[in-house]
Amino acid sequence: MMRLAIVSAVSVLISTTLANAAEPIALRDMGSFHVGGRLVEISGKPVKEVTFTPGGVPAKVDPNGTYQVEQMYVQYFLPANEKGAYPLLMWHGGGLTGVTYETTPDGREGWLNYFLRKGWAVYNSDAVERGRAGWAQYPDVFKSEPVFLTTANPFERFRIGDGAGSYDPDPAKRKLMPGSQFPNEGYENFVKQNVPRWTTTDDAIIAAYIAEIDRVGPSIILFHSQAGSFGFKVAQARPDKVKALIAIEPAGLGDPAKVDALKGIPTLIVYGDYIEKDSRWPKIRANGIAFADAVKAAGGSVDVVDLPQAGIKGNSHMVMMDKNNAEVAALIQKWLEGKGLTK
Repeated sequence: MMRLAIVSAVSVLISTTLANAAEPIALRDMGSFHVGGRLVEISGKPVKEVTFTPGGVPAKVDPNGTYQVEQMYVQYFLPANEKGAYPLLMWHGGGLTGVTYETTPDGREGWLNYFLRKGWAVYNSDAVERGRAGWAQYPDVFKSEPVFLTTANPFERFRIGDGAGSYDPDPAKRKLMPGSQFPNEGYENFVKQNVPRWTTTDDAIIAAYIAEIDRVGPSIILFHSQAGSFGFKVAQARPDKVKALIAIEPAGLGDPAKVDALKGIPTLIVYGDYIEKDSRWPKIRANGIAFADAVKAAGGSVDVVDLPQAGIKGNSHMVMMDKNNAEVAALIQKWLEGKGLTK
């Protein structure tokens, strides 16, 4: 377990970050691409007549034919003064998109900007089925119906509120976790980021992430929640191309039979606060610790940080959006530097 030593320089890093926050971000390039996916044939559907715009002329649309599906969207930002030894890939959690890292619900800078300012080339993605990646037909391609969340669900499930019944439409009446760092005043903006998710697309998501690694080359992966299984499994599939793993509250894990593949990849796992107060997270964390122990038993290096034990308190499941997100980012930056992953 990592101790307070890793946080020794965090206050200095925070001060530097705040001082630099007003400075423009200098890029040598930025852009985007889609990667992965496959072609699928759909047949046996009736031809439809569709009016695309009010008052327009109807057009016949034949839904039978070849479709491009299961691609992923990636946007990249390359700093003018690159200091990271490898690109940093950011992978979001379930029912979310790359917006997770772009900004916070109350308008502060997100981790994308933080790590850009530290000189990392950042690749931020919308995974298969999310945002600008698009989605495919059900049940012809996606084999399950999409899952949608109510406004209250993330508040009560992501350890923002104090359990079931803690949400209220009135921000002043919400029952937050004591000392919560989540920006309650921006919660509505967070809910607006939520998108539908499916439960049968994991293989397609992993395939697209592997395609991203193959295109970008040797990289560091920072991933959150549902992407826990994606990050670890992609690293197991491409251990030569993954140079470090940063798992933020991973809800899923890799293949226990393939932990040997991870022994050469330094790994950091970060957990927030209030885990013992939740009905699900003690088991999720225990599974994560068991997986970390298996990697270490195979000869790997895994550092686990429970933020409250490191003196960083009040974090929800959405660590990168909390009011102390820069403090947690500084801890990650210090870990990366300690692993010799900066220039």
